[in-house]
Amino acid sequence: MSQISRRQLLFFFAGSTGAAILAPHLNGKEAMGESSISIARSNQLNFTPVRLPHPLEIYQTNKSYQPTDLDRGKIINPSSNVQLTNYRVIDDVVVPPEYERYVIVRWGDKVFGNPEEYVGYNCDYTGFIPLSRSLDEGYLWINHEYVGFPISDLAPDTPSDLVGFPSAFAPVIGRSLPTTKNTELLGEFLYNMGGTIVRISRRNPLGRYIVVRDPKNRRLHGLSGLGINASRKDIRPKDNLPYKQVTSWGTRSYQKGDSNYLIGTGPAATEVFNLSSDGLKNKIIGTAYNCSGGTTPWGTILSAEENFQGSSGFFVGVTEGVKPDGTQLGYTSGTTGEEFGLVGEKYGWMVEIDPNNPGFRPRKHSYLGRYRHENAALRVESGKRLIVYMGDDRRGGHTWKYVSRNKVTYPGDKANSNLLTDGTLYVAKYNPDGTGRWIPLTLNTQTNPIRPTVISSVEFAALGSAQRNGRLPLPKRNGIAGQTEDGGVFNCDRTNETTVIRDYRGKKLSDFYPTQGAILCDAFLAANLVGGTPTARPEDIEVHPDTKEVFIAYTDGAPGSDGYPDSRIFVVAKYTANPDENQQSGGLYKIIENSADGTGINFRWERFVQGGEAGTEDGAGFGNLDNLALDARGNIWGVTDMSTGTHNGFDVGAAGTQNTIDHTATGNVANFTGVFGNNWLFYIPTKGQYAGEVIPFAHGPMRAEMTGPTFVGDTLIIAVQHPGEDCPINDGTLLSRNIEMLDLNGSLFNQTRTVPRGSSWPSNISVADGGNNQLQGVPRPSVIGIRRKQSNGVFL
Repeated sequence: MSQISRRQLLFFFAGSTGAAILAPHLNGKEAMGESSISIARSNQLNFTPVRLPHPLEIYQTNKSYQPTDLDRGKIINPSSNVQLTNYRVIDDVVVPPEYERYVIVRWGDKVFGNPEEYVGYNCDYTGFIPLSRSLDEGYLWINHEYVGFPISDLAPDTPSDLVGFPSAFAPVIGRSLPTTKNTELLGEFLYNMGGTIVRISRRNPLGRYIVVRDPKNRRLHGLSGLGINASRKDIRPKDNLPYKQVTSWGTRSYQKGDSNYLIGTGPAATEVFNLSSDGLKNKIIGTAYNCSGGTTPWGTILSAEENFQGSSGFFVGVTEGVKPDGTQLGYTSGTTGEEFGLVGEKYGWMVEIDPNNPGFRPRKHSYLGRYRHENAALRVESGKRLIVYMGDDRRGGHTWKYVSRNKVTYPGDKANSNLLTDGTLYVAKYNPDGTGRWIPLTLNTQTNPIRPTVISSVEFAALGSAQRNGRLPLPKRNGIAGQTEDGGVFNCDRTNETTVIRDYRGKKLSDFYPTQGAILCDAFLAANLVGGTPTARPEDIEVHPDTKEVFIAYTDGAPGSDGYPDSRIFVVAKYTANPDENQQSGGLYKIIENSADGTGINFRWERFVQGGEAGTEDGAGFGNLDNLALDARGNIWGVTDMSTGTHNGFDVGAAGTQNTIDHTATGNVANFTGVFGNNWLFYIPTKGQYAGEVIPFAHGPMRAEMTGPTFVGDTLIIAVQHPGEDCPINDGTLLSRNIEMLDLNGSLFNQTRTVPRGSSWPSNISVADGGNNQLQGVPRPSVIGIRRKQSNGVFL
């Protein structure tokens, strides 16, 4: 039912000049004004879209390629009927038949000077720093986000019925992990996070990128710099062991603590870290939890520390909650933070690394704020202030902008790194009328949190209740709203706001935090305090190189324990029992700055497409939009990040339990993403005959996520994260079920879906493409290259 009209697309992509101001919520059923922008029509697509299990409009007008086995498939002719009553999912990165995919580097590859070191686990963001204008050689940065089964059945959140199943560490690394949760196991988990730097080259007969030996190939991981613990005087709470004795996690060379520590910049480095209980002041052990990021025009990487919050279950982490002065509440028992003395205030930052310069000490820029960082999108123009747009990927997290105090000389100047050390951090406030304002997080900023009854008003009006009662986390302070403690979180919601909210309003941030550094260490709660809009998990942000408009992928509108997205701006639930009602699967939004240089405090915002099945009222035909990329022609590319526990309608674990998918349900319908199959990659052309259509380009292996798309000449470099996550390694077991889904007209039909229970990718693909020809081999997170088989120098 949903259609993205060409006129709507023009308005969304036309730029801040030459387009009328639009109503904030756009869909194909709304009337549009005329545009002076013209669209050049093109011939048929120059590739065959991949056929996914669910209906999409492109299949009515174009042939599609349906995989039937590894490197095999069939062409399906276009038809007005796009229902597939049967679909078999293939455990591979499936690309159009005109393209090839190959592995560049895998988890466990030993490509460093020290033969004991290896490439880390769950790869995410990728960044390429070229060594020449030809792009034939350069340094590849890879984020490593977290660990999960099958690296070990002791990994956090491993389903209980997987304990005792074969794991992947020994087959890949060549030795076994400890079978108990001890120092070596926890240290190895942190080693598998952080990042990898390798030199890659395509100066070979195949013209494919491969890793080449280079003394600059190296790891930066969660325990880099652990050797500095030797200077500490504090004691580990769990056993009274002096932290000065915690300088290694094993006997191997790379497990012994080194001096490759990181440093901080900005107010937290001088006003908070000097108070840290580790006594290390502005020295930081390691970086971990590295999700997305950004690449600067001066040749450095910004790597985002995301899910750093530790708990009894999610124990590979540190303490998130802080005292008013910005230091952690204390070590969280049983976490890696407690084990190695990693104080929480030093994690959750944006980290800058120079792949080409090992002498550049990586640094955490505190002016960019401490929260669950997902990305960094830069606006860098000569003679203007540097701008960085960022997202906080949690339910109710915020959209951010940093503006430097000083100006850019020229974009390639290495000195631009200093612009990240002094400026102002702003949080976005969205108004329902399509306007918005950037609120600075400074000591003098007035407090004015949004009432939970307001942010949850749309869901409450539709269903008579609101998930989590519209929860709005605020900083806990003694004497505020009857509290007797300082630090951590106080949850304001519909049940207590009448008596609570007045105590939080009409003050300044300086009434809650003594220093600017402390504000930045608690940026998420401080943003709620000043009235920043809780949003639907901003996964990625990109700045259009010409128009400077800011594109934002909000991945999921469902509320959670961290907060409640503003229901006036985002779809947070399914509001009626109508099968074609909108679903909560996020969407693609845009910010247009009112100021020409982007440094002003006022903006406009628009929603382009809503996530959800194409048969819903406004659904674009995808779920949980994640990373974005703009290609050389200005087309939008996006990958999905559907929860592993919903893929193809099956929960994780060995049992293959079926998720309920009932299109008459209301409220949180997260399981609906099961109709989409595996996570996939699509693009939306911005010009030509198919402008505005969602066109599938690839789908990933079983239980995997494709992340960090980076265009380098004729090649798309992209990571494949957690294949086979939280499921048994593929042993040939197949799962089958009927899935209820929507046709394009909003009517229901059922499809029989058959899938492997687990994954063996890329071990199952050919040796020539980077695999092992092992159909039941171990899955390995990897980075791959995709390009045309008959390359003409451009990707598309």
